[in-house]
Amino acid sequence: MPHWQRKHTEQKHLISRTPLQEAMNQNTQSETFKTCEDNTEDTKSSVGKRRRRRRGKGAQLEKIQDMTSEICVVSPPLSERSLTFPCRPGYGTLGSKCVVKANHFIAEISEKNLCHYSVTITPEVNSSPLNRAIMKQLVKLHGHTDLGMMLPVYDGRRALYTAGLLPFTLKDFTINLSDLDESMSITKFMVTIKFVAQANMLQCREVLSEKQVETNSQALKIIDVVLRELAAQRYVSVGRFFYSPTLKRPQSLGNGLESWRGFYQSIKPTQMGLSLNIDMSSTAFIEPLPVVEFVAQVLGKDISIRPLSDADRVKVKKALRGVKVEVTHRGNMRRKYRIIGLTSQPTRELIFPVDEEKNMKTVIEYFQEVYKFTIQHSHLPCLQVGSQKKLNYLPMEACKIVEGQRYTKRLNEKQITSLLKFSCQRPQDQELDIMQTIQHNAYKQDPLAKEFGITVDEKLASVEARVLPAPWLKYHDTGKEKEYLPQLGQWNMINKKVINGSTVNYWACINFSRGVQESTACSFCQQLVQMCQDSGMEINCDPVIPIYVARPDQVKKTLGYVYNAAANRLGGKELELLIAILPDNNGSLYGNLKRICETDLGLISQCCLTKHVLKVNKQYLSNVALKINVKMGGRNTVLLDALRWKIPLVSDIPTIIFGADVTHPECGEEYSPSIAAVVASQDWPEVTKYAGLVCAQPQRQELIQDLYRTWKDPQRGTLNGGMIRDGVSDGQFYQVLLYELDAIRKACASLEPNYQPPVTFVVVQKRHHTRLFANNHNDKSNIDRSGNVLPGTVVDTKICHPTEFDFYLCSHAGIQGTSRPAHYHVLWDENNFTADEIQSLTNNLCYTYARCTRSVSVVPPAYYAHLAAYRARFYMDPEAHESASRNATHSAVRPLPALKEKVKNVMFYC
Repeated sequence: MPHWQRKHTEQKHLISRTPLQEAMNQNTQSETFKTCEDNTEDTKSSVGKRRRRRRGKGAQLEKIQDMTSEICVVSPPLSERSLTFPCRPGYGTLGSKCVVKANHFIAEISEKNLCHYSVTITPEVNSSPLNRAIMKQLVKLHGHTDLGMMLPVYDGRRALYTAGLLPFTLKDFTINLSDLDESMSITKFMVTIKFVAQANMLQCREVLSEKQVETNSQALKIIDVVLRELAAQRYVSVGRFFYSPTLKRPQSLGNGLESWRGFYQSIKPTQMGLSLNIDMSSTAFIEPLPVVEFVAQVLGKDISIRPLSDADRVKVKKALRGVKVEVTHRGNMRRKYRIIGLTSQPTRELIFPVDEEKNMKTVIEYFQEVYKFTIQHSHLPCLQVGSQKKLNYLPMEACKIVEGQRYTKRLNEKQITSLLKFSCQRPQDQELDIMQTIQHNAYKQDPLAKEFGITVDEKLASVEARVLPAPWLKYHDTGKEKEYLPQLGQWNMINKKVINGSTVNYWACINFSRGVQESTACSFCQQLVQMCQDSGMEINCDPVIPIYVARPDQVKKTLGYVYNAAANRLGGKELELLIAILPDNNGSLYGNLKRICETDLGLISQCCLTKHVLKVNKQYLSNVALKINVKMGGRNTVLLDALRWKIPLVSDIPTIIFGADVTHPECGEEYSPSIAAVVASQDWPEVTKYAGLVCAQPQRQELIQDLYRTWKDPQRGTLNGGMIRDGVSDGQFYQVLLYELDAIRKACASLEPNYQPPVTFVVVQKRHHTRLFANNHNDKSNIDRSGNVLPGTVVDTKICHPTEFDFYLCSHAGIQGTSRPAHYHVLWDENNFTADEIQSLTNNLCYTYARCTRSVSVVPPAYYAHLAAYRARFYMDPEAHESASRNATHSAVRPLPALKEKVKNVMFYC
């Protein structure tokens, strides 16, 4: 049973397909799927020793009978202490060799004494930036005296490191920050520094090559803190990212926001030794504008004359809450405050007591008398700053937004488009920016790096790579091209027919768009039906009922009417497919339609946007036809090797490939749960059809809670079930493997006593920062049309883990920007895959993605799990989840509505 999981997405394989499939069909508690968002690969598994392949499907199925005897050993309970990741079984050799460059820079460590001190700040501070500000002030005041001229580095929490002993083992310092930020309720802090331990930097380097997770993590943390310290002083720090308006000129995103360029920095253990990973990044910041100008941009209108309406005031309050401003009416006294609200009255109506005798004065009078500042925009409300106990009023025109505040709320579509355009770079340009960043950071001149004896090479790592061959694909024999070998990761359906065309006898169309006339909708449907037929599907030329025109706000009523009208026309037979034409900006219409069709009516639907209907494109119609085919139970293509029983391990015995993913709510969705989804292949040996399950679970929970569970049924007693299962971080590998492997074991044992098929468990990560560049950008033979490395490029040397089984694979052709390879990490392997076997399987599966004729960047099972989890978010009732979350414990999550039987066993999420 191979299993793949993505960082925040998981994909699994199970060899005994039939019993597991029955278990998934029996589950009545959670009926949704789970997907992997990053490039994920299927893993294969074979039971017992590898056998010579028997020719013919019948011979393959015979193996099921004696499978149990080969896997009857029940594994003992797993524990994290006994759990170890598999070592690399060797390096891959398949494919044509080439050399690529990676954004990794070798870091060297010299012999220095490293001292660790604990830091305690009283009163306790939960803000890392505030902690750093306190420590920065301490070093400024006491660096040349009490700290003995040492240059310490601080992790922002409880650890301080120095390259040598401080003059003391325990000392208290009093730090006052009142001059830095007047909005702080507490400005005086006691800092206690206490000696903890001493080590040699070379010892840190030595343990990095050993399998000591905790020690390795601590050693890496120390080096990482040292290299980050100077960058944190120069730039705005956001986690492992650093941003600055000086790296590239900021670009306006509209509504008072702008995009900043920055970079990611992290130290990693690799086969080369320690490596510094540098990558470029962009994100949204609040423009450092005068508040009046910012408010005008937020509202998109002139505010210099008229007071704000109640709706405008609410919008402005939401935009400004939590934003830090500095006053401009006191000359060089630029005090900073954080906005907590807006006054309900305009400035000209505000009065407040000026003394203990409750003598009142207007805000206008106060600013004129005390600061000689004449308020011009008295019709605007004042900013409320300070604390709820002691409110201060500041006129908007007397304040400016402090530079360097990252925007953490949701961007609108226009802003997202602008940000993507700003950040998108061709590979050659991104490589140049990375090189300029490494040179600008000047690690060789970094006083802290010198202090701790760390040097960083300024050359990109040169890495040996291989380009894996594309697999042959099988299409239907009635097409002109029955077999096809893709070139550069893309192809089309010209002269090809899907290998298994589905049949659609009864379909209907609803037009929710005012911009599409009846004749246009009819013409579009005719062209789409023709494309489906040309692709090899059997579909009725005419809809059951005429195209129905409806309003978007009547979706539930409309769907019920069309469904029943079709049933009446068909004499009790049910509608099979709904084609829906939607406005380009359709709000909640799409989600509501999918929820009703899939959880209420049991109806497969295909939505088409107005812009595609008005301007029909053959490639678009072809892709929609492919989606309809798999939604209706067909197959588009399969690997030729699968039909010839030539896929190592997978073709040897019935195998299930799983994909799993967890998607989390966006920022600001306080009460929304996370959604877990699992998909599993249903059609060995082709392994192209994936059904799945989905469920809701506590917010931000990475482990899939319902992977396996038991529950009491009033009629049937104790039942077994679950899901058998984004991104999981490196530090969560042990936890995820321990929990989920145990769940897989229990699920298998529940099907048949002592049934334990071998499992391969792979995590696929897409949210990493390794990039691969062509060694020579002018050599067209080694790059695709976008300038990226060729699809199929795989790396398992130098920049990979020193001992564990991982690799980078760029399985897709670039479209725009710099391609991101998927990182696959084998966490468990009872099938003893070789490097070539797992790498080629992963690459080949990426050519079987059902929704397009391109190889994709993530292995399809993981991709499908992501799609399923994303779809399931439409099934939630936000108000119900909010109410349940407020009135129940953190672990209580309202279950999702069940999928209808006609939907859950097909790839409706495509």
